[in-house]
Amino acid sequence: MAGIVYREAQDADLDKLVAIRAAEWGDEEYWRPRIHGYANGTLSPRHGLHPRVIIVAAQGDQIVGFIAGLLTRRFDCDGELQWLNVIPDQRRTGVARELLLKLATWFVGQGARRICVDADPENPTARAFYRKNGAEDLNPHWLVWRDIAEIAPIESTESLA
Repeated sequence: MAGIVYREAQDADLDKLVAIRAAEWGDEEYWRPRIHGYANGTLSPRHGLHPRVIIVAAQGDQIVGFIAGLLTRRFDCDGELQWLNVIPDQRRTGVARELLLKLATWFVGQGARRICVDADPENPTARAFYRKNGAEDLNPHWLVWRDIAEIAPIESTESLA
């Protein structure tokens, strides 16, 4: 994780996030309006509220991963992890966990404790990652942190760089 900076996404980052997401599923034409709309608040998942955040992991000019979350009322949760992506050569380096911790910190700062995430039942890697980091099964598609503060760093009210 040497040289990686974690910060809130900027408008100039959004097309890089589109490319990262499209490399996993779909294409850039599919993801561009979704990620840009999510970032500018014109597109929301069901029950999505404001505020919302996208946090990036940047190494120099390269975005190596990102995570997004927002406040919600879905499944009686306070917040929802929307996306978590890390480029293949940065996987298993701790970037995903650090992004998750940064988002947990953001949620705690928003007063959001019960956090949900939709993880495809056919994606055992993602589901195992969330479980390893404290999430429990909610239903076949969703996992939940009953209190995300349990994994948030102690300095949970600090802002991002």
